[in-house]
Amino acid sequence: MKTERFDFNEIVDQSHFFRQFSERFELDTRQIQDLDALWDVMTGDALPMPLEIEFINLGKGQRRRYGALILLFEEAEEEREGQLRFTVR
Repeated sequence: MKTERFDFNEIVDQSHFFRQFSERFELDTRQIQDLDALWDVMTGDALPMPLEIEFINLGKGQRRRYGALILLFEEAEEEREGQLRFTVR
């Protein structure tokens, strides 16, 4: 299982996360501009499965700030039924 870690000490905002995510998975950076587009990628065939995604260095304030993003990954984990593992550390 491939693991990708996103360090929120290095991510300045959600748009920056979208760019990092796109670069890591070699996606067109215009493909992911919002949460809806990210959902389509997470539940489609664009990513190598099985896959583990970790968010690290998320403080309390950042957890609130990125709450919708975290929820999206939690729901995608359920949708992918064992092909995707998501953790926040």
